Amino acid sequence: MKKILVPVDGSPVSQSAADMSIDLARQNNSEIKFITVVKVNEIARFSEEGIGYVIDYTKTNEELIKEQTRILDAAIDKYYSSSVPFEKKVLIGKPHDQILKYAEEENCDFIIMGRRGLSKIRRFFMGSVTQKVISNAKCPVMIINESMK
Repeated sequence: MKKILVPVDGSPVSQSAADMSIDLARQNNSEIKFITVVKVNEIARFSEEGIGYVIDYTKTNEELIKEQTRILDAAIDKYYSSSVPFEKKVLIGKPHDQILKYAEEENCDFIIMGRRGLSKIRRFFMGSVTQKVISNAKCPVMIINESMK
């Protein structure tokens, strides 16, 4: 296991996954890829008459990127003194798509991520990022449940 991917969203359970990744990386001489994903707003909208118009979300997206960068920095700040090599990156798009794409592009051989507890009804209608990653990842995925933190 040479590269471990750890998606971070600022939740306590994602912090637990990050902590666990440091221990695992030490044991296996691995490097860690910490990422966070900004889910940006749609740019185009359509009126009831089907006429397209554009809403400028640039400012909102920039604010979201800054906020996610701050969250990622806060989550991994304590690891700078560790002997584990790591990189960080802020990605933009649908979280599950970006996690899977990045894992493949970077040839990650392991993903560790937290899972917050959605109710069964919310999970049915919305799906969960974790479930989509588990179902589509080309490498093993370790899930840290909210109850494990």
